[in-house]
Formats: sequence, structure tokens, C-alpha cells
Amino acid sequence: MLLLINDSVEDELEMATVRHRPEALELLEAQSKFTKKELQILYRGFKNECPSGVVNEDTFKEIYSQFFPQGDSTTYAHFLFNAFDTDHNGAVSFEDFIKGLSILLRGTVQEKLNWAFNLYDINKDGYITKEEMLDIMKAIYDMMGKCTYPVLKEDAPRQHVETFFQKMDKNKDGVVTIDEFIESCQKDENIMRSMQLFENVI
Repeated sequence: MLLLINDSVEDELEMATVRHRPEALELLEAQSKFTKKELQILYRGFKNECPSGVVNEDTFKEIYSQFFPQGDSTTYAHFLFNAFDTDHNGAVSFEDFIKGLSILLRGTVQEKLNWAFNLYDINKDGYITKEEMLDIMKAIYDMMGKCTYPVLKEDAPRQHVETFFQKMDKNKDGVVTIDEFIESCQKDENIMRSMQLFENVI
């Protein structure tokens, strides 16, 4: 008897979820650049990895590390998690995930650059400092692992940051504003090309 009651409660919960889901998907479809069918596929994958419906930072790092087995993606995954966690509640919901993914895969150049700026602006004060950019660069180099070709020198992240800052910090005040960031990126052919790489991934 207890088993039957339990089953019927689970059935009711499942039906309630099924009834509620299309409304949420329609809302997400309006808020993102994904079709309803794409959202259903993404939702299945998300729920498969995160049955609770939200991802905490540790789970996010664990999932992300599977894509970079040759390196240490922990720090970069931390920064990425914070960029997806727009309300800073320590969890990434399916909605958070879709909004970020929609920008990265289907957003305009302006939207993608705004998102990238937010990623680099670690303390969210509206500026990118050399230290913030260096933290992100080191995290990227760590994630790519020591097996890169050609082998990277130890000071490669710092050199990378110096080069970027010379280009981006137009008024030489030691920080990069969103306007400086966007203007510099739009003038850089390599950056603009890389922004189009993922446009038709799904």
C-alpha cells in the first residue's frame, strides 16, 4: 500500500512537472535564441547531469574537467561558473545556463563581447585590471595543460596580458573599460573570427 501511495505521489509530481515545463520552455524560447526542440534536448542533457535542476560550483568544475583531461581546468571553471551564475546565488540553473549559452553560441558580436568582458571583470567593478586578465590567462594556460605545442614558456600568460593591455588600454590608465575592450576586440581580426567559430554548434 505504501508503495502504491509513493508511486502515485511520484506520478503526480511528474505530471505537475510535465504540465509546468512547456510554459517555462516557451518563456526560455522567447528569452533565448534556441528553438523549443533545441531547448528540450538541452534540458534533457542538463537534467541528466544535474537531476536537482541546478549546478553548484563543484559539479560544474567536475563536468568541465571532462573536456580538458590534459590540464587543470579548476580555476577557469570557477571564473566561467561565476559568469554563468548571473544572480550570484552559488548555483547555475537551467535558465542561467541557457541565457549564457544562447549568447555564446547565437548572440550578436556585441552580446558576446559584453559576456566576455563580464568573464574577465572578476570582481565585477566595471573594469578589467592586468591582475584580473592575468588570472584568467593563467587559468586558460593551466587548463590547456603542459602538453601544448609548441611548448609554452612559463611567462607566456604575462606576455600575453602585456600585449593585450598595450592594445586595449587606450588612455593608459591601467584598466580596461567595456568600451575599450569592445573597440579593441572589434578591430582584432583573430578575435572576431574566433567569435564566429561556435555559431552553429547545436
